[in-house]
Amino acid sequence: MRVVIAEDSVLLREGLVGLLSRFGFDVVAAVGDAAALLAAVDETTPDLVVTDVRMPPDFTDEGLRAAVALRAAHPGLAVVALSQYVQHSYAGELLGSGDGRAIGYLLKDRVADVAEFAEMLRRVAGGGTVVDPEVVRQLMRRGRDPLAHLSAREREVLALLAEGHSNAAIARILVLTEAGVSKHIGSLLAKLRLPVSDDTNRRVLAVLAYLRGQQ
Repeated sequence: MRVVIAEDSVLLREGLVGLLSRFGFDVVAAVGDAAALLAAVDETTPDLVVTDVRMPPDFTDEGLRAAVALRAAHPGLAVVALSQYVQHSYAGELLGSGDGRAIGYLLKDRVADVAEFAEMLRRVAGGGTVVDPEVVRQLMRRGRDPLAHLSAREREVLALLAEGHSNAAIARILVLTEAGVSKHIGSLLAKLRLPVSDDTNRRVLAVLAYLRGQQ
């Protein structure tokens, strides 16, 4: 799998190169700013981009804007935003691009297992969606609270849905029956006026579509 990495910190960039190479990824370019990221993708045609959000020159949302532009220019390109921050501007646009497929938003400080991180990247490259629940929480917190009418358990289920977990996985994590999980999912999607579906990826897309509406 061919990967382009965009990260302004030299130490972190080289660390990512070494880590991904160790897990079998082919890192075809590693750059330090958004302009170089755009050029590298055009030159190397990767399968996956892993990009920081805040990069030179202004250290605001350059990486996120570049990611949105890349998704528009290359609809099949998988992109993972890897940041210390939840950058509200353009986040919904990125997460909703390409119908929400092959996209991820992870927080650096919350990556606790490198093997799991590598698996998340593979999941995104395969067309899946991976979003840190803290990203979901912060985006949903903006403006009015769209979760105010959800129960505490429904909020927990929603966060796990946004991560792309199956009903069985959610049942294991929350120590529930799968039937109970299905009931919570149906209830929360109805409360949020989102279509009910038994397909995990479509449910994640529904969550992301809802997030886009809050931007």
